[in-house]
Amino acid sequence: MKIALGCDHGGLNLKNAIKKHLEEQNYEVEDFGTYSTESVDYPDYAKKAAMAVSSGDADCGILVCGTGIGIGISANKVKGIRCATVGDTFSARMTKAHNNANMIALGERVTGIGLGLDIVDAYLNSEFEGGRHQKRIDKMMEIESENL
Repeated sequence: MKIALGCDHGGLNLKNAIKKHLEEQNYEVEDFGTYSTESVDYPDYAKKAAMAVSSGDADCGILVCGTGIGIGISANKVKGIRCATVGDTFSARMTKAHNNANMIALGERVTGIGLGLDIVDAYLNSEFEGGRHQKRIDKMMEIESENL
């Protein structure tokens, strides 16, 4: 499985910890940056990672900024992306199981590294349940196709 990563300066430490954690589990990781604590704009990095997921170059994506909110909203502007900002393991499991989210966003300033890694594991180890949830996904994507 190939995972696209992206962050701004406020999410650098958590993104780097996630990258190391994923590589230790033998995931293929493509890191779209940023690579320093110099102030940058999170939409630039959200777009790069989201485009990789949307095009099929990556199977899913993980984004990090200070809160996870701005970078997640930015990713959702890319056609085909369903990115959920999550701050707990239950939400991480459910966003995959019920919403078939292909990206998640985390906030380094509100989550921390330990919980952040647990959230990533919960998300990656969950599976979409399909069934009644697929109808809802189809409706979401219909809204997207009408408006994007």
